[in-house]
Amino acid sequence: MLTLATITNATIFLIMDREDLDRNFGFLIHDVSRLMRVAFDRRGRDLGLTRSQWWVLTALYAMEGVPQSELADYMDVEKATLGRLIDRLEEKGWVERRPDTIDRRVKRLFLTARVQSLMRALRAVAADLRHDALAGLTIEEHEAFVNALLKVKANLLVMTDSIDEAADD
Repeated sequence: MLTLATITNATIFLIMDREDLDRNFGFLIHDVSRLMRVAFDRRGRDLGLTRSQWWVLTALYAMEGVPQSELADYMDVEKATLGRLIDRLEEKGWVERRPDTIDRRVKRLFLTARVQSLMRALRAVAADLRHDALAGLTIEEHEAFVNALLKVKANLLVMTDSIDEAADD
């Protein structure tokens, strides 16, 4: 039982945090991300893709020519898991592995011409979803929101780099 004598600043912070989780930005980012994925899944269902497949295709669209191991790191998935996904996408003729010109052990990933119409459809679904998700925001609010997220991302990248450097020491 909490008494006035046992309440510390940390306890007050924890109590406030529990009472106001709907305004906790960590929870909000997680919920918004989850809701965006669910909405995208529903809207993209007719394209015949699993969430994992569209996730790989979208990442590859942004990083075409990336080595398979780097894509796994970027997506934060195990290399074997990504390898199986790439195998399935390759069987569909949507992705191809090409040997690196310098190190033939390295496989670089490319989208094929066969998947380009699907990628256009995916991008259209994503654009519509972003538009609908941001409904009611002014252009200024939208820009401020994106700028704030970019600052948070930069802060987290600095923290992550610091942790990685400390682990390397």
